[in-house]
Amino acid sequence: MRNSLKTASIWKLVNQSLEDLPTVSAVVVTYNTGPELRDCLEALLTDPQIDEIIVVNNGNKPRDLGFLNRLADRHRNRLQLISGHGNIGFARGSNLGAKYAHGDRLLFLNPDAILRRGSVAALEEAAIDRPEPWIVGGRIFDIKGREQRGGRRRMLRLTSALVTYTGLGLFERLHPIFADVNRFKEAPPTGPVEMPVVSGALMYLSRSGFDQLGGFDEDYFLHVEDIDICRRAQETENGGVYYTPLAGALHHGSTSDAPSFRVDWEKAWGLGLYFRKFAKAYPERILACLLIPLFAILLIGRSVGRSTFGRAKRQFTSRRAKVVIEARANANA
Repeated sequence: MRNSLKTASIWKLVNQSLEDLPTVSAVVVTYNTGPELRDCLEALLTDPQIDEIIVVNNGNKPRDLGFLNRLADRHRNRLQLISGHGNIGFARGSNLGAKYAHGDRLLFLNPDAILRRGSVAALEEAAIDRPEPWIVGGRIFDIKGREQRGGRRRMLRLTSALVTYTGLGLFERLHPIFADVNRFKEAPPTGPVEMPVVSGALMYLSRSGFDQLGGFDEDYFLHVEDIDICRRAQETENGGVYYTPLAGALHHGSTSDAPSFRVDWEKAWGLGLYFRKFAKAYPERILACLLIPLFAILLIGRSVGRSTFGRAKRQFTSRRAKVVIEARANANA
């Protein structure tokens, strides 16, 4: 089957199936996700390759919580809702969901992501004959079908982090030192390949491999925990991380109403924790601590820049449309 995957069109394998598919538990951690959560769960409930859904409620508005309770009651044989623990972050929430899961495989999926039908079989196929512990990720794309950043990445190093968050990746063609960690602009592979880092928005592991790795590191609250577990998998004897473009999820992104400043700070803190954890010498740990404010400034600045650019683009498009409408009206007068 693996040879056929390398030559077949990605989009013709949307309904891919696999005989003797292991039992699969999908774990979804949600915090004030909004209406996209409904789409995420309904897609999972109608996917015949998903045996069980564990929803970890880190906090949702009363209306959405009511929906979750009704859904869990209606699908009590397939969907389990875990609530009452507060906002414990993504890593702890994922580990909590895995604790309640019964499947041989664990699929971690963002609450604002819609799993493409047939993806589980593609993820499982990519893991065939791989030694434990393995991690498999898939393609993350937006509503226009464009691949998003994060689905396939290089291993995060201090230099590559600075290049990525300062925008110096624009000069990658000049020298490899300017290589961005994200590889979504590269030509996609046609089948499963080794990949240093895949996204926690769509991450597939065996139960035994997840337990062997000790789950996600709960010192991370939000962001970077996926990079951490991928690195630990690769540094474990016989472990590996893989990416398949034949599995995928539509990812809305930024649907939680959590303040962007808080999100950026947690990511900056996570980066500092990551570099301290994997530092090989004491001076590197000190440097990692000192760089946390810098990462925060870079991340917040990037968010502000994107927001400002997006707003300016929308205003320009609106004005342009108004001019076109007025021109047509004058021409018809």
